[in-house]
Amino acid sequence: MTDDSQKRLSEQLRVLVQTVQQNERTLRRFQDVELALIGAQDFASFLDILFVRLPQEFRLHSVRLWADQTCALLGDLLTSDAEPGSPRTGLLVDEAARDAGAQLCADGAPWLGRTDDSAERRLAAFFGDAPPKSAIVLPLMLPLTQHGATLGYLCLASSDPARFAPGMATDILERFASIVTASLDNVAHRERLKRLGMTDALTGLANRRHFDERLREEVMRAARHGMPVACLFADIDHFKRINDTHGHAAGDRALIAAGGCVRNQLRGTDILARYGGEEFAALLVQTDLAGARIVAERIRDAVAGLEVLDERGERIALTLSLGIAVRTIDAGRDAAEAAHELIEDADQAMYRAKRNGRDRVEEAG
Repeated sequence: MTDDSQKRLSEQLRVLVQTVQQNERTLRRFQDVELALIGAQDFASFLDILFVRLPQEFRLHSVRLWADQTCALLGDLLTSDAEPGSPRTGLLVDEAARDAGAQLCADGAPWLGRTDDSAERRLAAFFGDAPPKSAIVLPLMLPLTQHGATLGYLCLASSDPARFAPGMATDILERFASIVTASLDNVAHRERLKRLGMTDALTGLANRRHFDERLREEVMRAARHGMPVACLFADIDHFKRINDTHGHAAGDRALIAAGGCVRNQLRGTDILARYGGEEFAALLVQTDLAGARIVAERIRDAVAGLEVLDERGERIALTLSLGIAVRTIDAGRDAAEAAHELIEDADQAMYRAKRNGRDRVEEAG
């Protein structure tokens, strides 16, 4: 073998070793991200790994995820309010992204390539009017044991036109897509269990435990900023009479109707809970006494106008007695103690409304 041949062979071996080492490093980094996804305890953590960590680890232009909100498991997850700091800019739920993913991955296999004229229109559903130079779209398919449903499409984008080229091996990325699918499924189940632990089964509102936790959080936040905290307590008048006259099934319908009616009078940032029995509690965020009074009167009037019928078609008369308490909490106060006092004040005001004739609003002294 000539010296030139030996040099060429040595260079080929060196390049091969470098390629193997680089692939091993890439695989380890993917495994690290996969382990983080599998261990994600909530949706915010899952999205942070996908939209922040993944692009940083692999120098991607961006990452997009279309998830199917018509899927029973994902619906509540995708339509729920984002947690503070949760990175949702890459999360898509619109039909355009769904249709684009289905067309690009028509055979169930990943699509990858440059964003030329033929693909640019479809990729615009993921990236808008500024598509990347190249991209790969990975279908997120549940296993056949779960009916092979498509939960979504994961799109990884690069500023390098050659990064995702047709014909390149996609084994690692397809494996990664299966991990993303399983992790999304797991997170959705965790979030559902969490919501069940914080939700009243009959009305679908928050339960007492969740309300107490949120009230303590709001008291601490309001104390830091010197802002008022408003708490509202409402009780359905003569509820035992409703059950005795119309039956317990009708009483349940009355609770559901009243809870939904109260919810409709509140802002999205307010917290409403079924606090126990026929009682509801509401936390009115950044609301002073005058504003709380307006909200309470609006609730009282709306519930009084409800048309709830029993099994015989007879109207169930519904009215509420409401109590409101508004306090500005000193920064040095214990949050749990201050929250307890606020609830007690609103509760006592509500009982005063009962004593003064029901179907009315009373303020804490």
